[in-house]
Amino acid sequence: MKQTAVQWFASKVMYLKMNPKEVFDFLQWYEEALEMEKEQIVNAHGHQSNVRITAQGNTLLYLKDGEEYYKETYEK
Repeated sequence: MKQTAVQWFASKVMYLKMNPKEVFDFLQWYEEALEMEKEQIVNAHGHQSNVRITAQGNTLLYLKDGEEYYKETYEK
């Protein structure tokens, strides 16, 4: 499974010595950042399966929408 940048960062931070309040705060911020990053990835990939024509006349077929792409790439 690939990691997003937020997931990678969190895996490194978890090795730091933190008190319980810091751990609690970090986990809240992590969840918020992960959700924001997921939204950015989904939006960048697109919200629907579609076909696009390039300026050169080539046809590009996108078989997955952004949500499917995120799940298959980062949640398995």
